[in-house]
Amino acid sequence: MDEFLRLNYFNITYSVEALAAITGLICFNKYKKTAIKYFIPFVIYAVLVDVMGSYPMFFAHFSVYHIIQGTLFEKNYLYFAVFWGIGTAVFYVFFYRKILRNKRRKQFLGYTVLVFLFLAILDLVLNIDNLESTHNIYVGGSLLILLCVGLYFIEILESDKVLTFYKSIYFWISCVILIWFLITTPLQFYEIYFSSADWNFIFLKWQIFLFANSFMYLSFTFALLWCKPQNA
Repeated sequence: MDEFLRLNYFNITYSVEALAAITGLICFNKYKKTAIKYFIPFVIYAVLVDVMGSYPMFFAHFSVYHIIQGTLFEKNYLYFAVFWGIGTAVFYVFFYRKILRNKRRKQFLGYTVLVFLFLAILDLVLNIDNLESTHNIYVGGSLLILLCVGLYFIEILESDKVLTFYKSIYFWISCVILIWFLITTPLQFYEIYFSSADWNFIFLKWQIFLFANSFMYLSFTFALLWCKPQNA
């Protein structure tokens, strides 16, 4: 199993991500009058961020690693902190502000994301040379996303949508996001162990992320195909 993961982890991950992105493109016209028209480009963005995040391996493979060696970009910690840790949180706030109807909650999310951005940038500045051992941005971003999901669920319970929630693509996306972040966020605290010196942790992390990513992107694929377009 460990050898299988070592050889196929990235191929499997990129495959399920690409499947969701391609499905989104195929279904774009179906959802072009809903907020999902913003979600589909984000799925494509997430795939590109994940693939391009392997740039250290690409540089090493093509024998040009010396270009980034000794710089902030030698490792991909800064890259993922900006484009995934911050970028994902900002998008989901934008997305849920599109589907929430309560103005106060939308305003609250708007103020909250501004505070998050300020603290995230401050954290980057203060820990720029030690990003591999800090998890503040990821945890903060995850909490912000979970807040978005929580406010959405509260709004469902307060409306007549509670009778037909299972038909809504927003509900399924929210459930998947909730499960994914609850599974993966705790791993950020152990990122310091993610090195070639501890292959047991590497394989454990790969197993968890492979399951979580496969579950998330396959669920997105199914939801895009199965659900019917509807306004928030």
